[in-house]
Amino acid sequence: MGYVANDSTTIAEIAGPDFAEFTALSAKHGDGWGIASTPPSNSTPELLVEPGRAKESSKYSQAVRTIESNAALLHLRWATLGLSVSEGNTHPFVHGDISFIHNGGIKPPASLDIGIDPKYFSQMRGDTDSERYFYYLLTEIDKTDLKSGVLAGVKAISSGFEYSSINAMMMTPDFLVVICEHNNNKIPDDEGLDYYELYYRKDERGILIASTGWNQSGWNNLLNHHVMFVDRKSQEVEVIAL
Repeated sequence: MGYVANDSTTIAEIAGPDFAEFTALSAKHGDGWGIASTPPSNSTPELLVEPGRAKESSKYSQAVRTIESNAALLHLRWATLGLSVSEGNTHPFVHGDISFIHNGGIKPPASLDIGIDPKYFSQMRGDTDSERYFYYLLTEIDKTDLKSGVLAGVKAISSGFEYSSINAMMMTPDFLVVICEHNNNKIPDDEGLDYYELYYRKDERGILIASTGWNQSGWNNLLNHHVMFVDRKSQEVEVIAL
């Protein structure tokens, strides 16, 4: 889940009365939760992570109702690829003023190393494919700019690596970036056909986007194979096909 708001707000407030349904997803996605929020007076994200089940965490319950920000990312982790449940592997991942979350798997994780600038390896706090994906994108961004780098990185990964989903959200001081790129032939067992779909809602409060599994009636679908860029100041939305 990610949002950009007109004013400082909490996750629970902008998500609305159905937010408990989102939290309930941690019954399966129970291998950690994390929030990267942007304080009103600072563009540098503040990170809070815990390698446990969100719906059983008093820290989570307090955080989603008390941390105020005009932009934040929230992630409920389901550990895949045999990766450990640990603080270092818990999303979001933060580098400087950029935060990142990912839903899906790219395997093997180390296959991404070929596309990551060596300067980033010492800054990784875990061993996930997701964190490597983040630094792969940052490497591409370093070569050009945010939009060009994100698009180039996603195209390279989708065409050159084995993955179930590379759905992701990235928050920068200027943009919320939402990547919708998934392989519907690799939806986990017992999950619906909409498992990897992303939906967003835009209203007077701001823009909220999240994965499925809870009430999103009336929301807009961000189509697969597309990337959305949300300008944090104007809240203008640009959707680019991959």
